[in-house]
Amino acid sequence: MKRASIISCVLWLGVLLSACEPTLIPNTRVEDTAENREVVDFIEKYRLAVESRNPAMLLSMVSVNYFDDMGTPAGEDDVDYDALKKGLQRMHEDVSGARYQVSYRAVTYAADQHVLVDMLYTGWFRLAPVAGGEPQWKRRLSPHRIVLTREDKGYKVLSGM
Repeated sequence: MKRASIISCVLWLGVLLSACEPTLIPNTRVEDTAENREVVDFIEKYRLAVESRNPAMLLSMVSVNYFDDMGTPAGEDDVDYDALKKGLQRMHEDVSGARYQVSYRAVTYAADQHVLVDMLYTGWFRLAPVAGGEPQWKRRLSPHRIVLTREDKGYKVLSGM
């Protein structure tokens, strides 16, 4: 009898603990809240704009205060709004096809009112042929963080595009 009581208690404890786990947005590691869904929906629009190679749509999603230090201390690789605008146009010209997948790892709301979106992305990009060659697909897999800010009653990318 004692053994059955112990097993029963362990099973009930497991049920109670699992009931305390947050519900996640499907196919993510992100808690399912209205705020998090809004963030994931915004990044999904970004993902689709990357796949369609739409520089105008991508630029409309960016804050005019955009700045990315590219994770290096050197300043020559820093990207501001104007540099990003030029880079997006180059991407549109140099990339003839794209497939972009995102695996959401976390959404964090920082004290400075920014939203940190941690993800793992896999991108396949078909590069325009060089010197009469054939177009080639290149794959990129990388952990990544996009920083969002609230502007114009929605989100804008502040860093990480």
